[in-house]
Amino acid sequence: MKKFIKYTVLPLIIFLSIFILSTSKKENLKEDKKENVITSTVKKQIAHQIKKYPAKQTKKVSQQLDSLLQRINKRHDFHGSLLIAKDGKILYEKQIGYADFRKKDSLNASSIFQLASVSKQFTAAAIMLLYERNKIKLTDTVNRFFPDFPYKNVTITNLLNHTAGLPKYFWVAEHKWKQEKAPTNNEMMNLLQTSNVQRFFKPGRNFDYSNTGYFVLASIVEKVSEMSFSTFVKKNIFEPLGMKDSYIFSYGVDIAKGNQLDGYRLYRGWRHLKINNTINDAIVGDKNVYSTSRDLYKWILALNSGELLSKESLKLMYSYGKTMYGRKVPYGFGFRIDKDDKNMIYHHGKWNGFRTGVTQYLNDNLAIIILEHTSYNGISSLTKKVKKIVEENFVKDNLQFAENLTYN
Repeated sequence: MKKFIKYTVLPLIIFLSIFILSTSKKENLKEDKKENVITSTVKKQIAHQIKKYPAKQTKKVSQQLDSLLQRINKRHDFHGSLLIAKDGKILYEKQIGYADFRKKDSLNASSIFQLASVSKQFTAAAIMLLYERNKIKLTDTVNRFFPDFPYKNVTITNLLNHTAGLPKYFWVAEHKWKQEKAPTNNEMMNLLQTSNVQRFFKPGRNFDYSNTGYFVLASIVEKVSEMSFSTFVKKNIFEPLGMKDSYIFSYGVDIAKGNQLDGYRLYRGWRHLKINNTINDAIVGDKNVYSTSRDLYKWILALNSGELLSKESLKLMYSYGKTMYGRKVPYGFGFRIDKDDKNMIYHHGKWNGFRTGVTQYLNDNLAIIILEHTSYNGISSLTKKVKKIVEENFVKDNLQFAENLTYN
């Protein structure tokens, strides 16, 4: 019996030990590979120190902007935030109105807004990070990552500059989704495969602004990185840039944060009603980034510095796209580009009561960030008014004020 144990049981124990060690090693390699996707580029904090002009220098322009905000708050029900930066320093930063109309809590610098379609620039940046790490090619089709995707020959570039011709997922969810809970990205990708909805045109033929394209891009990020889109953006963008009040929120999946605002609409000219959630609120990539004006300014600084992405990638993001026929598309990767002025890079957002706008005038080194949550409809007009006030009332005098900059 002892002989039997010696020649059968002991070899079995040795075999099992080797198997366990081998399995553990494979799991560790798998985790190392996943960690590699996260950290291969972003290895250190790249948050910029925020500089502000001294109050003495901005007194005149601040008075004009204060008056403008008070006027639109009373006349046009504007409840939001405005931040203006010039030449790498904050020129003006203020909030006006209510955060909660029942409690009469005022907005403050920590109030967190849904960015709506301004979220798309973060999706584009996530894709470019994977591109720079050689995990994807811009010429890759969606079918490389999702073999059963029913719309063939759609490239990542098509998705980025809205030339894919995909159907509107809002419509698909509202007409084809049979469950009460809102579908996630993965569930919507599966629904597209079975819903038999026709595309608008073959890839590359036309420009058609598409939320569908950007939720598909977020799904590609998840597939390649093997983590949620929320986690990837947090680890690769928000944390390295010190964007502590920024995150991706999926309704029905994530828990709302303390300073997270609700969207409102004005009822009968006096009462503010919260806007209910919809069947499309769990999808991320095209919307659902939440942030503050200050965090968005950190984002602009890091993006333009070339520390997060290369200058080559930024040029692609800030350049007009093209159709297959060579027609200019007024959209880069995650950013709109003014049709007549390539130096005006911007994006507006509109969703569930939130109205947002981030505009850069590259030649003037001027950034205007507007966030609002009561269905204000004048973001474009307000941006122009703000720019005019800055041009007419702010005169920079570097010699006099260079040593008086304040830091926050």
